Amino acid sequence: MSIHSRRDFLWQSGGGLGGIALASMLGRENALGATGGVIHRPPRAKRVVQLFMAGAASHIDLFDFKPALVKHHGEKSDFGEYVEAFQNGLGPWLKPFWEFKPYGACGKLLGETVSPLGEVVDDMAFIHNLIGRTGVHSQATYLQATGFDRPGFPGMGCWVSYGLGSMNDNLPTFVVLPDHRGFASNGPKNWGAAFLPAQHQGTIIRPGMANPITDLRPPESAKYINADVDADSHALLSRVNGAYAAERAGDSRLEARIKSYELAARMQLAAPEALDISKEPEYIRQMYGLQPDGTKWDKNINAKEEADHFGRKCLAARRLLERGVRFVQVWSGCDNGFPRRNWDSHEDIVRDHGPLSHGMAVGATALIKDLKQRGMLEDTVVLWTTEFGRMPSTQGSKGRDHNPYVFTNWLAGGGIKGGVTHGESDQWGYKPLDRSNPTECYDIHATILHLLGIDHERLTFRKDSIDRRLTDVHGHVIKEIVA
Repeated sequence: MSIHSRRDFLWQSGGGLGGIALASMLGRENALGATGGVIHRPPRAKRVVQLFMAGAASHIDLFDFKPALVKHHGEKSDFGEYVEAFQNGLGPWLKPFWEFKPYGACGKLLGETVSPLGEVVDDMAFIHNLIGRTGVHSQATYLQATGFDRPGFPGMGCWVSYGLGSMNDNLPTFVVLPDHRGFASNGPKNWGAAFLPAQHQGTIIRPGMANPITDLRPPESAKYINADVDADSHALLSRVNGAYAAERAGDSRLEARIKSYELAARMQLAAPEALDISKEPEYIRQMYGLQPDGTKWDKNINAKEEADHFGRKCLAARRLLERGVRFVQVWSGCDNGFPRRNWDSHEDIVRDHGPLSHGMAVGATALIKDLKQRGMLEDTVVLWTTEFGRMPSTQGSKGRDHNPYVFTNWLAGGGIKGGVTHGESDQWGYKPLDRSNPTECYDIHATILHLLGIDHERLTFRKDSIDRRLTDVHGHVIKEIVA
């Protein structure tokens, strides 16, 4: 029986249950259609959580200690070459704003503001020679999120959803937990499906908000909506959409909408339970940095507030992962202008990075410890990402300019070798020490797909006569950090 005749049969057989069956059928066929199945090797991991620091976190203040900056602090900077700065950030050499100390059996040096990570540093692999392609936030964010520095390409979570499919029919495969203040550069385009079937786009959830999933339930003012009305309207939509979809086999948008209706109905039961952190023991809530309910924050941003917000998202991520969500993206910082509530610290590193970095460290540490104690870290990859780093010279007296020439990412769990460092930056933290062999986002993406059992060169989708893939025409597995 052809897809078209099966489609017609399913929609003519009642819309509702038929729609569920059709959406399921279409999802499986689309997921396998471009690749013929994508498990190419025994997987080490089956889930991913990506922690994205929007605005560009400073590697040399947090993770990548440079004694030369301490020794030459205040001296006129000399990069040995012409430097194209994003703003006027080529002042004197500027030492780290926090003291560094060794942590863990591996002796990894960490800045004081991220010292909570010292508890789990032996599970982490740091990459210090990562390079970008641009110092523009929007383009650099696209590059890390989608593998391309321009719009129109699927997010990494979309590719994972497309390649591996769902582990839970009642929750989305790819969930995005944005900053509570708003979106980072590019907004939802960072997790949009682009040319992949639309069902693989990220689903936005806002833990801690009164309405964490937009439009999951009708508003309280809609008293006329009850269970019977909801079921009847859903059936009508299914029939109308089914007839429309049957005539447009190549358009994935309506198929995705049909699937989203069915998923939304199931999420009405599953999502509230998944997001209900009130059932968590008090020691777990404290570990994630959550403050007592009803806490009122000062007007000025502070570390406890950031720990509460970021930790709440990390705890929600753990609950979603253990219920079968395959890819969770957690964002810190948003593109909201002034006063800054992101990592784009042109004016004042301590003011911006201080609370954000400490809050991140509390939440990320708790997430890794929690996954580990539940036996989940061994098959969950944790990836810490930012769009680029910051310069080793001053901008003004307290800030740093953009540095796309070298920066840091770190990974943990899911087959990652812990307690190691891969690649080095130069003595200033300006560029890779070995400029002929840097690490790029394609390598990190290829490594994560490898751990999920996927050959990054074989996970493709035919678009405009080109076999598109997450890693474009680049990328290699970073074998040095794979256990």
